[in-house]
Amino acid sequence: MNNLKTLLEDYLNFIEIEKNRSIKTRENYERYLNHLLYFLEDYTGKPSSKLFAKDLNFDSIKNYRLFLNREKIEPNRTRSKKTQSFYIVALRNFLKYLNRRDIEVMAAEKVDLPKLGGREINLINEQELLKLLQAPDTNTLKGIRDKAIIEVLFSTGLRVSELCNLNRDSINFNTNEFPVKGKGNKIRLVFISERAKIHLKKWFEARSDIEEALFVNIPKSKKDRNFQRLTSRTIERIVHHYKTKAGITKKVVPHTLRHCFATDLLQNGADIRSVQDMLGHSTIATTQIYTHLTDRKLKDTYDKFHGKKLK
Repeated sequence: MNNLKTLLEDYLNFIEIEKNRSIKTRENYERYLNHLLYFLEDYTGKPSSKLFAKDLNFDSIKNYRLFLNREKIEPNRTRSKKTQSFYIVALRNFLKYLNRRDIEVMAAEKVDLPKLGGREINLINEQELLKLLQAPDTNTLKGIRDKAIIEVLFSTGLRVSELCNLNRDSINFNTNEFPVKGKGNKIRLVFISERAKIHLKKWFEARSDIEEALFVNIPKSKKDRNFQRLTSRTIERIVHHYKTKAGITKKVVPHTLRHCFATDLLQNGADIRSVQDMLGHSTIATTQIYTHLTDRKLKDTYDKFHGKKLK
């Protein structure tokens, strides 16, 4: 029988084992697709045990998309088009899986993704970046650690999850490089600047724990030896704390430093293919979002040719 709940479990196992996706990706897909099942229960009036592949048809998917667009997730807020696209991508990939198994459902190609505007990039200027880098008080253990975190994020362009997964022995201080496992479990080589290296070594020298994680929490008392690896959420709070301390009013998150890393390289003449590799982007199209921010030739052309007859 093509029970949808059973097929969903099969699909989640497939992406984890066969597609080698991370547990986090599996959890996200499970959340998105369970949301679809909850809708279908209400739409069809049937419990999930009575939902079958045939219930994924043109009418049900059309109405699901309306529901996804209109559902209130807060009293005065619905989902953004970007968030909706995550749910629809999960749906399309589930349909593709069912199609490959010759299970009769609506073709994935008939489900269009929501049209999104241009991707917004959170950037800070050089002065703001310098203030952020200088914000931690390196006279304290916490400040030494946080300084190293911010310097490494800017030096490497790591995603925050990638930073959290690093261990002490990940870093090769002789070559100033280390491998990192990114999205899709793809391995890439990451380089570290001399400046970040200095602050990482200071953190190594200052810490007294024996944990393998590169960055750990700092207990409130010396008697407390409960050191734990920092989470992505904790690092987000750390960056937010120092952006506020630095007097920066713009939104600044760990990913902002990844954007700064990319634009810094491109502004200083790095080729886009190399930047793509360093960021771990699977396609160059993703890296190209930075080019309109960094192409100095456009400004030179504008200054050279615009409005000359009016002078």
